[in-house]
Amino acid sequence: MRVLVVQNVEIEGPGLLGELLEGAGHTVDLRCAEAGDRLPDGMRGFGGLVVLGGPMNVYEEDAYPHLRQVGVLLDEALAGELPVVGLCLGAQLMAKARGAVVRRNPVKEIGVYHVELTADGAADPVFAGLEPRVLVFQWHGDTFDLPYGARLLATGRECRHQAFRYGRRAYGFQFHWEVDGVMVGAWARDYREELAAFDGSTPEDLAARFQAVAGGLRAVGRIIGDNLLRLFN
Repeated sequence: MRVLVVQNVEIEGPGLLGELLEGAGHTVDLRCAEAGDRLPDGMRGFGGLVVLGGPMNVYEEDAYPHLRQVGVLLDEALAGELPVVGLCLGAQLMAKARGAVVRRNPVKEIGVYHVELTADGAADPVFAGLEPRVLVFQWHGDTFDLPYGARLLATGRECRHQAFRYGRRAYGFQFHWEVDGVMVGAWARDYREELAAFDGSTPEDLAARFQAVAGGLRAVGRIIGDNLLRLFN
């Protein structure tokens, strides 16, 4: 399958998800908006869509015009019931594409947090093999309402809507299960001012906290990623 991957900024790549897609024999067509890559006019020729994260907000289309085309691609992929994965900003764009409101969360989440699977989440094949309480990495300031007809799969104490399924083959994740230590280190350095304003941490502080639980986070990401691969068959 040829999978379109929309990368909004150069330091927020597909990580583990890209590795797994390529390892399964799929063709990953990566388009990075920040690097000037042109997004396709539609989903013709693609069997699936992945939309990654980024520091922008869904309502900043004037500053980031490519977001309008991402919305077009999401609308077409969702309407056609193609496999779709949205990560962080990608999940918010998915919600917006289906008419849900995206807004500031009361607090930011940066670092390692627990999320809880809902009853729907515990029964969903994408979360098969996970405990009801899951350790994940977060970096976001916005949240989304649940699109009409979507199923809430995971919740958090500071941000309720953490993962959802729309239809049979579209999943949005507010948290970053795809990251590794290299990615987190790059984010911490590039977004160091946001990190310092959040809790006074340095990039080294955040990297150390991530590395302390990196094995567990990797295991969670691998389970979710392996389960998601079934969507692309």
